[in-house]
Amino acid sequence: MDPGGDFAGRHVVVTGGTGALGEAVVEHLVGRGATCHVPVRRGDPPGPRPGVHVAPGVDLTDETAVVRFYAGLPDLWASIQLAGGFAGGALLDSTADDLRAMFELNAVTCYLACREAVRRMSPAGSGRLVNVAARPALVATGGLVTYATAKAAVAQLTQAIAAEVRGKGILVNAVVPSTIDTPANRRAMPRADHASWPRPAELAEAIGFLASPTNTVTTGALVPVYGRA
Repeated sequence: MDPGGDFAGRHVVVTGGTGALGEAVVEHLVGRGATCHVPVRRGDPPGPRPGVHVAPGVDLTDETAVVRFYAGLPDLWASIQLAGGFAGGALLDSTADDLRAMFELNAVTCYLACREAVRRMSPAGSGRLVNVAARPALVATGGLVTYATAKAAVAQLTQAIAAEVRGKGILVNAVVPSTIDTPANRRAMPRADHASWPRPAELAEAIGFLASPTNTVTTGALVPVYGRA
């Protein structure tokens, strides 16, 4: 840990911070001096760690819960929206409920977190938002219609917010990964070329830059992080 890093004294929210990518992002940020705030919905929160504050019982699809969580934070530098969900399925095998579920988990959680983060950052005139879209949102991919549509909403949300807060010192971007190299994805796709997938630690580097004070000009970007495919 480098308490004198470029995030020293800065508070950062990481939604989805207990997942494979989230843990890598939290570790990366804490190593650069950040204090990370991680909302979790259910289950036993991780044990205490220096630089990490876990907030249990926060349903990121619940507007009231998200408002309360952000309102209780210290001065906020960045909010990184990693929370989401995945479900495959062809068009004719999907339902309206499937689409609503993907929107709730991916687009609604991102929208609420971004909105409340901007509310907290605006008085200071500075801050960073980083979202996570997905390659199928930008590159047409069959069999993923509900997921791709929800992640496309995240991509558009990112660019719309960036345009709205331009000039307020808040930079808003999204990374756009392909399949991430996680144990769950390896189990689900045992015959895939895992070496070509981007690793969580690699994505954490990209996210960390976009969320950092070092980033002074990049906003409204959808950054492809497809790996070596």
